[in-house]
Amino acid sequence: MSAQPLRLGVNIDHVATVRNARGGAYPDPVKAAHLAVEAGADGITAHLREDRRHIRDADMEALARTLTVPLNFEMAATDEMVALALKLKPHAACLVPEKREERTTEGGLDIVGGRAHLAPRIRALAEAGIRVSLFVEPDPAVMEAAHALGAPVVELHTGSYCEAAIAGDAAATAHERDRIVRAAAHGQGLGLEIHAGHGLTTGSVGPIARIPEIRELNIGHALIADAIFVGLPQAIRDMRTAMDEARAGGRGR
Repeated sequence: MSAQPLRLGVNIDHVATVRNARGGAYPDPVKAAHLAVEAGADGITAHLREDRRHIRDADMEALARTLTVPLNFEMAATDEMVALALKLKPHAACLVPEKREERTTEGGLDIVGGRAHLAPRIRALAEAGIRVSLFVEPDPAVMEAAHALGAPVVELHTGSYCEAAIAGDAAATAHERDRIVRAAAHGQGLGLEIHAGHGLTTGSVGPIARIPEIRELNIGHALIADAIFVGLPQAIRDMRTAMDEARAGGRGR
C-alpha cells in the first residue's frame, strides 16, 4: 500500500497553560496557532476543558474566526461543549474523556459502555456539518464500536506506546506499536479515517508515522516543550521532518 501524505495538527493547549500560570494575557495561544500555521501545521487543535484550566472560550472564538486551516475542537461529550461547538462551527470536534483530577487526557473514550451517551451528541455535531472524531484506545473491537456510532474518524491514543518508548522497553514499545498497527488497519477497513496522538516526540514519532493507514497526527506538549529551546516554528519544522522522513521509509520499524 502506498502511504498517503501525513498531516500534522498542532495542539496549542500548553501555550495557554503557560499564560494562565501568571493569570494574564501572555503568551497568546492564538498567536501561537498562527505561528504554527506559518511553520507548516496542517491544522490546529485546542481542548476547551470544563474547568478552563488552559484554553478559554475567548481563545476558541478567536481561533474559529481567524484561522485559515482546520480547527479541531477537542471536547468532552457534554451538552455544554456540544452547544459551544454548534455555535463556533469548527471543522472538527474530537470527543475525549475528561476528569477534573487528570493532568492530561489519560486514555481513550469508553465508546462501548458510553454508546447511549455519545450517540445523540455525535449526531448533533454531524448534522451541523462538523466532522466528528473519537479519541480511543487502539483496539479492533473499539474500531467496530466507533463505526457503529457513525463517527467518520478515530484518533488512536498513543500514550502507552510513548510511555514504553520513554522507558526504553523495546518489547513493550513493539507490542504497543503493533496494537496501533492492527487497530489502524481494522479501522480503515471499516471505512474510518485514522488519526493518532498523545505523547509523541521527534524521537518516538517515526514508527507511528510509518503506519500508512494513519492520515493525521495531533501533537502538542512535545512541540511546546521543544519550543522553549528552539522556538515554536523550528520545533514544528523538526517534527514535520521527522514525520516526513519516517513516512517516506514505509511500514517498517
